[in-house]
Amino acid sequence: GWRSPVEAARKVIVVDRFHTAEPSAAASLIKTIEEPPASAVFVLLADEVSEEHVTVASRCVRVDMGPIAAPVLAGLLEADGVDAARAADVAEAAGGSLARARLLTTDPAVVARRDAWRSVPDRLDGSGAAVAVLVADPAQARALADADLDALAGLWPGPLTVVVRRAADAVLHLGPEAEALGTVGLRCPDHDLVRSLAAEVGPLATTSANRSGEPSPPSAAEAAAVLGGDLLALDGGPCDGTPSTVVDLTVVPAVVLREGALDAAALSAAGLDVAPR
Repeated sequence: GWRSPVEAARKVIVVDRFHTAEPSAAASLIKTIEEPPASAVFVLLADEVSEEHVTVASRCVRVDMGPIAAPVLAGLLEADGVDAARAADVAEAAGGSLARARLLTTDPAVVARRDAWRSVPDRLDGSGAAVAVLVADPAQARALADADLDALAGLWPGPLTVVVRRAADAVLHLGPEAEALGTVGLRCPDHDLVRSLAAEVGPLATTSANRSGEPSPPSAAEAAAVLGGDLLALDGGPCDGTPSTVVDLTVVPAVVLREGALDAAALSAAGLDVAPR
């Protein structure tokens, strides 16, 4: 049948973008994949393995492909006819994905958005320029911190930012002042979109989207208007409520630097030794 080779000894059947397959379609392949003809090889290409595809994945040999290095991406784009300078800019922004890089070559504003994002610290001042690193989960935080974060298991995800000693091998670019201090502020936010983004691209170095002395904008549109510069705003819904509590874990007992949604009683109940204010 269709699975048998026509000329060669084997037939290779490539299923692209398998992560987009409907559960019913994936289920229909299970028997075929479990007992393929000796002359057939199935290759399923997927960006991720969803819960609906776990059974199919368990019948496969998984091969994880890492991101493509930016210089290699730039070379591929140049082979497509893209100008060398633009290819280098796009490759840097593509996150190792050739498909994303090719899509970005059609976006005339990609360099302007990159430059606008890089200039955000210059357009913020005072207390609004404090940087926090958002993580997807406690495991991601442990890779960045030279500290015991076990007590945070019951508080994360949640409105808690902790200041900790930075791990010696942590690769972060937070500016010269943060580098000199040797500390880092970490938060695992109670926001599915932000955590998913951090899980996909790695820890996110962020700052509050307000100028010094001004309130935090409650929506993506208002934040973009405040910062200006034709920023690309990813709208994950309104952000309102009490700010996160900030705790310094570099000292014992820990010190609350900013009171927020979590009070001292909640911190103590989770096992943090917090100094009285």
